[in-house]
Amino acid sequence: MTKVLDFDEYTIAWVAVLPIEAEAALGMLDKQHDGYFETGRGDDYIYIGGELNGHKIVVATWPAGQNYGPGAAAALVNQVKARFSNIWFALLVGVAAGLPNHSPEHPAKFRDIRLGDVLVCVPDKDSAGIIQYDLGRDTEQGFFPNGRQAETPAIVRSAIANIQLTKKRPFRAGNTLANYLASVQQADEDGRFLCPSQSEDKLFARLEDTIVPREPRDESERTMVWYGNIGSGGSLMRNPIRRDELRDKYDLIGLEMEAAGVINTLPTGVIRGVCDYGDSQKNKIWQPYAAAAAAAYAKGILCAINPKVKAQTG
Repeated sequence: MTKVLDFDEYTIAWVAVLPIEAEAALGMLDKQHDGYFETGRGDDYIYIGGELNGHKIVVATWPAGQNYGPGAAAALVNQVKARFSNIWFALLVGVAAGLPNHSPEHPAKFRDIRLGDVLVCVPDKDSAGIIQYDLGRDTEQGFFPNGRQAETPAIVRSAIANIQLTKKRPFRAGNTLANYLASVQQADEDGRFLCPSQSEDKLFARLEDTIVPREPRDESERTMVWYGNIGSGGSLMRNPIRRDELRDKYDLIGLEMEAAGVINTLPTGVIRGVCDYGDSQKNKIWQPYAAAAAAAYAKGILCAINPKVKAQTG
């Protein structure tokens, strides 16, 4: 008989709203639990239980055909919070638009972000890390976002710092996160999580009539990790002029559509893989690899946080 899983035993929520993001999440688990969570009237979601580095993890994803946006993400996470009373923190892991900056006013802001790179939300002295850029006051002096999003929880930021200190160039071939990524790629018989050719990575100038010239990266380290502010809003960005305005105004490394609905409900770390540049060239070629790369970084976070082992009683 199939086992009924206990909601109260799970302490980490892995939020992966798209199907390809959820598949990447499941591929990173040490073990997927055999069983099911009971559902009843008022439940809108079906969860998958698993384990990673001793953490009991619930993978939460959207129903088929769900509309995107912060509201839909908030609905999912509110039910996760209601059902799983012992959640310590959540990781929101998936894909996003990356925002390269090759001509910043300050040289320190130069960012050669590329498709397949990983974006990690980290706050700074001026921002909590997630900026809901489309909710606020529109005045004669300009648009001002309302309120402040919650920060990434300290334990997740500590794990990020641990990765930065102990795993230099983590996606270089043979290194820790590269190995996590490779294991998922090898397990997928259809090869969906393999990295597309760099020839498929084209960054167009703002007017989109010319391609920005960039030197190819060494294939042994195709994926880089970037840390900073991520913008979150309710619309799919395909306007390069608006994209660059937001990047420069809020010092953003990426844009996505769920974090603003999640981070104030559960303490949440946000990890995103770059699948497009927020312009009209958007397509889904890079989504699987970007989702898998983000999932590999999320696994790195959970492997840096070692749960307390309960003493055996005889």
